[in-house]
Amino acid sequence: MSVSEITLAGEQSSNGRGAEFRRGLAASTPVLLGIIPYALVLGAQAAQKGLSVVEVPLMTGLNFAGGSEFAAIQLWTSPPHILLIAGITFLVNSRHFLMGAALAPFIKHLPKRQVFPALFLMCDESWAVGLADAQRRAAGGMRPAFSLAFYLGAGLPFYLAWVVFTACGAALGPVLGDVGKYGFAMAFPAVFLVLLRGMWKGFAAARPWLVSLAVAAITYLVLPGAWYVAAGALSGLLAAWFLAGDK
Repeated sequence: MSVSEITLAGEQSSNGRGAEFRRGLAASTPVLLGIIPYALVLGAQAAQKGLSVVEVPLMTGLNFAGGSEFAAIQLWTSPPHILLIAGITFLVNSRHFLMGAALAPFIKHLPKRQVFPALFLMCDESWAVGLADAQRRAAGGMRPAFSLAFYLGAGLPFYLAWVVFTACGAALGPVLGDVGKYGFAMAFPAVFLVLLRGMWKGFAAARPWLVSLAVAAITYLVLPGAWYVAAGALSGLLAAWFLAGDK
């Protein structure tokens, strides 16, 4: 192969990665727009708890897991109960064990230097978009089924938007006051309903989610504090474990 042929092959590969990145961005944009309102809500709530405009993007950028960040802010006191917040954060984020396991068959061919940054960008939305695309490509016989460029196109904008708009929420929080009155909090369940609809595979596959929902709701009604978070997370994991082989 000549030098010119090698250069042309490299350009074609680069163009292909660019096209995949843009495809991932296009696929994730509708959901991406949906996370902006509850990013603003989280930032405003964090500011009202005493976190600064600098501390909020540090929290959301280093942790990057919306559900656990909402739980942490709800539990935040002065001084904060670090062990309680860390424990709840771990339980809420424990769903990432299952999410990572679902992605594992599709990313096992990738070197670790690519896998670890990709997994850092994994949130519920980017995981759902990336996994659905990999499953479609696998069903169509495409190899490799997982497109890293597509996944980065879906995941990186989520990360940047989350950090930027939580910071904006922190800056605007003192001005807006009680952000709940604007209805922004409805964006959080709305986004997850959209993801659920896109990944729906029948009642059998949804049983762990339903178990988690029922246990969390009952715990919320009978126990004070944030125990419903732990109960919902653990019951969902246990249900997924026990029902894994049940068709």
